[in-house]
Amino acid sequence: MKLLVTGGCGFILSNFIRYILNKYLDCQVINLDVLTYAGRLENTKDFKSNKRYTFVRGDICDKSLVDRITRKVDYVVHGAASSHVDKSILGAEDFVQTNVYGTYVLLEAAKKYKLKKFLFTSTDEVYGSIKKGKFKETDPLLPNSPYSASKAGADLMCRAYFKTYNLPVLITRSSNNYGEFQFPEKLIPLFITNLLQEKKVPIYGNGRQIRDWLYVLDNCSGIDTVLHKGKPGGVYNIGGNCEKQNIEITKILLKKLGKDSSWIEYVKDRPGHDFRYALDCSKIKKELGWEPKYKFNQALEQTVDWYRNHQDWWKRIKSGEYLKYYRIQYGRK
Repeated sequence: MKLLVTGGCGFILSNFIRYILNKYLDCQVINLDVLTYAGRLENTKDFKSNKRYTFVRGDICDKSLVDRITRKVDYVVHGAASSHVDKSILGAEDFVQTNVYGTYVLLEAAKKYKLKKFLFTSTDEVYGSIKKGKFKETDPLLPNSPYSASKAGADLMCRAYFKTYNLPVLITRSSNNYGEFQFPEKLIPLFITNLLQEKKVPIYGNGRQIRDWLYVLDNCSGIDTVLHKGKPGGVYNIGGNCEKQNIEITKILLKKLGKDSSWIEYVKDRPGHDFRYALDCSKIKKELGWEPKYKFNQALEQTVDWYRNHQDWWKRIKSGEYLKYYRIQYGRK
């Protein structure tokens, strides 16, 4: 299998490449990543010398580059995206450009070379917020932030290419991921690293927002399952069946790191903040036989230990040293 992975220096897809290389000894992987601030070569350090792995630095919006790479592969797992909600609220242009236009460029190349499968990794945020029940794959997309709207746009472009051109597209919509190599702007790694640095943790509003938490390796196995067993045109929710309030996650982390509630700092809620995400994952379980393997407490403990034991990885980011290097090296924001 010859596989193109986009965004493979980021959190989820670097874990996915590692997972794939270890599981399929005949798989060749090309990783296309533009190296934004959250895409780090350090995330691929342990497999960068693997003879079945190739890294290409480049933008998914670059048509000629995407064309040259896509002709060499049979499958695409597309995960490159601008992904931080707060940054999308400050400025949506990069999100529209990368997440919508970049997906279009990849779809065009996949159509041109008649690839066997094109898998797009979407998010539960495209559904919007839900007070009761759980979202099914057939529910309408009602995104509430520029980030989630751009992902929904890409999601619908994939659907259109299946319906119009019969391109064998697959879509996964996963819930909130956590685990090793996650950039410390997201809730769990931000709070772990803040507490390790003896800093308070910021909670939006009252912290009662509810998320379904999915360990990243469970998401990797879910993507792999859909890639190999999913029906073309199919959409599959991938969730951890682990709903928790943000304040609950915070208190768990405080306990694990020996802190009390005085380390919480309540801050003004962000605009358009979704209250609850919840996924009905019965489709992927019934049709493909997938379900999450890792228990939350076990996986969260592993995650805390990883950040505790890899402080050089995240301290360089939080000090601003990495961002300065990144801007000089790549001339990007």
